[in-house]
Amino acid sequence: MTIRRLILRRLRVGLALLLVVSALTFVLVALIPGDPAHSILGNTATEAQYAALREQLGLDRPLWAQYGSWLWDALRGNLGESLIAPQPVASVLNADLSVTLPLAIGAVLVSVIVGVAGGTLAALRGGVVARLIDLAAMIGLALPSFWGALMLGQYFGVQLHWLPATGFTALSTSPVGWLRSLVLPVIAVGIGGVATVAKQTRDSVDDVLRQQYVQALRVEGIPLRRVLLRHVLRNAAVPVLATGGTQFVAALGGTVIVENVFALPGLGSTVVQAATEHNLPIIVGAAVYFCVLVVLANLLVDVLFALVNPKVRIGS
Repeated sequence: MTIRRLILRRLRVGLALLLVVSALTFVLVALIPGDPAHSILGNTATEAQYAALREQLGLDRPLWAQYGSWLWDALRGNLGESLIAPQPVASVLNADLSVTLPLAIGAVLVSVIVGVAGGTLAALRGGVVARLIDLAAMIGLALPSFWGALMLGQYFGVQLHWLPATGFTALSTSPVGWLRSLVLPVIAVGIGGVATVAKQTRDSVDDVLRQQYVQALRVEGIPLRRVLLRHVLRNAAVPVLATGGTQFVAALGGTVIVENVFALPGLGSTVVQAATEHNLPIIVGAAVYFCVLVVLANLLVDVLFALVNPKVRIGS
C-alpha cells in the first residue's frame, strides 16, 4: 500500500470517528445534571423566563434534532456559538488551541527525548544503571499528573520563584515569558510518559544489540557510537514511534488536569468550565478538536512508521 492510499484510508477512518465522537458527546452531555438556562439567567429568574431562553437557544427540541442541526452546520465549517458568551465556538477553541497544542507537543518531546536517552542507557549499561532507570520510570508512571503539577508549582514557583506557578504569557507578548510559563506544565504532563518510552526503548535497543549483524559490526572494530546511530537506534525506532503516538494522546488527556492546576487558558480548562455551565456547543466543539488532534497524530505516526519500515506499506 502506498503512503497516499495509507493517508486516505486513515482519513476515512478519522471522519467516521469524528461522527461517532460528536454523537456520543451530545448524548453524554445531555445526561449531565444541569441547565444552561440557569447558568445564564441565574437562580432568580422565573420558570417562564427559563423556558423562553431554552426555546430561543433551541434546547427545547429533541436531542436528535439538535444534533442534526449541529452536524449540518459543522459540515459547512460552523461549530455554533457559545451558550454563555456570544462568541463563535471556533474562535474560542482556536485561542485555547494555541495553549494546549504547544503544551502537548512539548510533553511528548520531553517523554521521547528523556525516555529514549534513559532506555538506551539502560540497555547499554545494564545492572545498577538499568535498575535505577527502571525505578525512576516506575515512580514517574505512578505519580498522578495533578500531584506532580502541584509539587512542581509549589517548589519551583512558590518557594524558589524560578518559574511562574500559575498563569500564561502569550508568545506574541513575550517569547521568553511564554516559554517560562510552559516549562512546569510540560514537565508535569510529560514525566509520566517517560516511563513507557524508556521501557519500550530499552527492550527494542536490547533486542537489536543481540542481533548477529550488530555483534559482527562490533567485532570488526566499528565504534559503538557509530553502530548506535546508524544501525541500532534506526532499527529500534519502529516500536518507539508507535509508543510516541500513544504518548500524544495521553498528553492531551493530561492537559485537561494540568491546565487547571497552572491556570492556563487552554482546551482543558475551557472544557471543565463548559461542563459546569452545561455549555453544549463548547463541549462538543472541544471533543471534535481533541479527536482531530488524535487522528492527525496517529496519521503522522503511521506515515513515519511506513517511511521507517517500508513493509508497512504492503501490509496495511
